[in-house]
Amino acid sequence: MENMAETEGLRTKSTLICAPIMADTVDQMLLHMNSAKSSGADLVEIRFDSLKGSGTHEDIKTLIESCPLPTLFTYRPTWEGGQYDGDEQSRLAALKLAMELGADHIDVELQAVDEFKNLTRGDKPTKCKLIVSSHNYQNTPSLEDLESLVARIQSTGADIVKIATMAVDITDVARIFHVTAHSQVPIISMAMGERGLISRLLSPKFGGYLTFATLGRGKESAPGQPTIRDLLDVFNFRQIAPDTKVYGIIGKPVGHSKSPMLYNKAFRSIGFNGVYVHLLVDNVKNFLETYSSTDYAGFSCTIPHKEAVVECCDEVDPVAKSIGAVNCVIRRQDDGKLYGCNTDYVGAITAIEDGLRASGVQDGSNGSPLAGRLFVVIGAGGAGKALAYGAKAKGARIVIANRTYERARELAEIIGGKALSLADLSTYNPEDGMILANTTSIGMQPNFDETPVSKEALKSYALVFDAVYTPKITRLLREAGECGALIVTGVEMFIGQAYEQYEKFTGLPAPKELFREIMAKY
Repeated sequence: MENMAETEGLRTKSTLICAPIMADTVDQMLLHMNSAKSSGADLVEIRFDSLKGSGTHEDIKTLIESCPLPTLFTYRPTWEGGQYDGDEQSRLAALKLAMELGADHIDVELQAVDEFKNLTRGDKPTKCKLIVSSHNYQNTPSLEDLESLVARIQSTGADIVKIATMAVDITDVARIFHVTAHSQVPIISMAMGERGLISRLLSPKFGGYLTFATLGRGKESAPGQPTIRDLLDVFNFRQIAPDTKVYGIIGKPVGHSKSPMLYNKAFRSIGFNGVYVHLLVDNVKNFLETYSSTDYAGFSCTIPHKEAVVECCDEVDPVAKSIGAVNCVIRRQDDGKLYGCNTDYVGAITAIEDGLRASGVQDGSNGSPLAGRLFVVIGAGGAGKALAYGAKAKGARIVIANRTYERARELAEIIGGKALSLADLSTYNPEDGMILANTTSIGMQPNFDETPVSKEALKSYALVFDAVYTPKITRLLREAGECGALIVTGVEMFIGQAYEQYEKFTGLPAPKELFREIMAKY
């Protein structure tokens, strides 16, 4: 048992970043190894099966001896998802040679390990760690099956256990986290595919031995691998520890979201112990029930889950309940209960209030410059509802304008306001100094030349807001500015709702300047 202490050491070290190296030639592999080192990887996986033609013993020697980083030597056969389809004896002999030539790790498949041990008669240099691996490209088995798989691998005498499964649903990853956290030996574990991304990002939280990350997009050796750059720069991988709180954006699709970049940069700037990840969720109820620990501390919620998540919360802010949509969920740290609110409207209303105050408009007796103002909302969908409720709460008088008058009338009745058809808006000017808020997609790229209301009508408005933020300055905003109105862009709303969520997540004031800088770049 002399290596027990050493094994313990492996369990407690921080999770390593391993760059898989796949290339047609040895020279290309050597170039990639140097890129891996300069990108910040800790070791490389030499995927010997990716070489075109059959690799020679000389190639193995060159690759191991010239590598600027520690090595993991893998010679994956087709029957385990690799590219080698030659005879087994030569493959095992190559693995044995890599071990003798100084590879720091070798990966031998569970199905082949007995034969490999017969070949080596159990002899192994001390510096070489034997990884015994199992890959399942279909699904992620039950917890019981995963535990017995880990036990089987462990019983082969593996120094390090490796299991890779396929995530069919994001809830599958919870079982991977469970076996990782409870493993008695060093373990490499991941759920492949986009739904399994968090198994790779959060590996340090559960004590994984290493995680695989690529040199660039398109260089993946398995589905769902992030890039080394994203791991280090977007997700602050080196700062993730067992007590790090997890936040994320729940959506489908979700990969395009800029939120992780925004929140993680802010977390990092103040040393806040949290990480914010993409969460590709099919069923929001199952997701929240599976990840029920207080370590999963807060979520942003986007299309298509904003309505469904209302039912999943233990408590919902009255405004969010009235709107019928939640875009921010907080898990209370004392009792684990879920609290849902809607920061979409706060973002827009705050931006509008700030715009008015900056131009010298005084706050009303209720503390808002919107008090008593006539506030015209274009659109009666989710965003229109949210803005109408928000403005009403600030003491404004509400008018809803919509293409179909019927929808406008329904919302106006619920909210206590007036309804107009969009066509009538162009001749509607009962008073000067009104506020206009467009919540429809009129004027959004590629329809740059569309606008919901004639330029002539804009002269009655003191301020015009547009929720569309691609382009930042829509035709509506351009013409409003030409008429002398204050303008507020949709980018302000995006940043505003993010401030609000950041403060709810962290209990700290949002770094507004930093958020602005980041958004200005993108």
